[in-house]
Amino acid sequence: MNRPIRRVAVVVMVLFALLLGNITFSAVVRENGLNNHPNNRRVRDAEFGQDRGAILVGNEPVADTAPSDDRFKYQRSYPQGELYAPITGYYSYDHGSIGLEATFNGQLAGTDDSLVVRRLIDIVTNKPPTGAMVETTVNAEAQQAAYRGLDGRKGAVVALDAKTGAVLALVSTPSYDPNRIASHEIGDAEDAYQELANSEDEPLSNRAVREAYPPGSTFKLVTAAAALENGVPADQLWDSPARLKLPGTETYLPNESPCGGEKIDLEQALKVSCNTAFANVGISLGADKMREQAEKFGFASRQLPDLNGAASRFPDNPNDAQLGLSAIGQFDVAATPLQIAMVSAAIANDGVLMQPYLVDSVRGQDLSPISTTRPRELGQAMSEENARILQGWMQTVVNDGTGRNAQISGMEIGGKTGTANTTPEAPPYAWFTSYGRSTDRTVAVAVFIEEAPEARDDISGGRLAAPIARSVMQELL
Repeated sequence: MNRPIRRVAVVVMVLFALLLGNITFSAVVRENGLNNHPNNRRVRDAEFGQDRGAILVGNEPVADTAPSDDRFKYQRSYPQGELYAPITGYYSYDHGSIGLEATFNGQLAGTDDSLVVRRLIDIVTNKPPTGAMVETTVNAEAQQAAYRGLDGRKGAVVALDAKTGAVLALVSTPSYDPNRIASHEIGDAEDAYQELANSEDEPLSNRAVREAYPPGSTFKLVTAAAALENGVPADQLWDSPARLKLPGTETYLPNESPCGGEKIDLEQALKVSCNTAFANVGISLGADKMREQAEKFGFASRQLPDLNGAASRFPDNPNDAQLGLSAIGQFDVAATPLQIAMVSAAIANDGVLMQPYLVDSVRGQDLSPISTTRPRELGQAMSEENARILQGWMQTVVNDGTGRNAQISGMEIGGKTGTANTTPEAPPYAWFTSYGRSTDRTVAVAVFIEEAPEARDDISGGRLAAPIARSVMQELL
């Protein structure tokens, strides 16, 4: 063999080696990415031709599949579309999927590795492949109460089991009907998607877990926890003037109502939501201690990956004036309603913060368990002793303070109201975060109202948000 032929042979061998390497890499490493690529219509056509598993609330499907007479063979449907859309998401031919439809796509479609044995059995027995069922932790009655309470206003409600982290209700409004986007009439589905995507009300935004907002005075719970955890005596008095000149500025921070004296303790400050006292607490503690306490409650970490939850945040390097505002949940503090529910849940659970989760189990069509979620601790947000002090203060807010509208006769209820200013043109946000305890259950509920038709001066957490929390609590307790 002469030298030119040998060179050609070597080049051909190298090319074959590279080709085999690329095929191996694609099969082993890129398989999931290629299968899930939005432009891979063959995989999507195959999935649409399968009997997709149901998403359940209790024993009722909130996302299900039925045979159809078109080329896809099966139609995805959402019997209570708008009520559960923030949880289920949608399953669309042209727009993929979001929510549980996305994060549990493999299990629902029957293609996940955990279902390989069942797929082999289906092949051997010549049965059409079927997806697994996803069982959520949601309580149907609490979900309905939260949805009714918001009554179409922009906002969100999140309820948690404080001892396990299970999500008991998760509502975001305005919502949308996933059936329209899941339609096999591709043109109609595209029109529906574009209508929702371009709506000023942003119904596709999950306000409960994906959007972060100024939490207002609900953040005072974090400030109070930071004080207790850093050795501040519960009965220490704090300056609480009618207005506070913020350090290094000509700006004055006012109170919305009298605080009950020129010097008050933190229980009184929480009861009447005294801005100036809490601003002084935050400035006294310093940014590092405030940030550390916020992160112990879950700030700066993404929560509820099942719904691609966003991280809440505390500002990095605030000066003293900014820190005073941050201590009352303003400036650059931003939190999801889920995060604010986690704060109340950790306090109610004697300081132990549990990881929120939305899916209880995944089961095969024969109801055999494939996977089950076990409650997991995220950490000790505060000591048991200090948590119980703060529980008492939250009860004072509900029994004698700004949270009276959350009272339930015969029940231990604690809470904190919040009203967060945004821009001069926009109405303030109304918040209420709370916990409730019965003999066998401790729950936390956070309510957020982004926009309400009431007059600006009538918008407050105690007036608008607390009654919604109470209705959800009543269903859970």
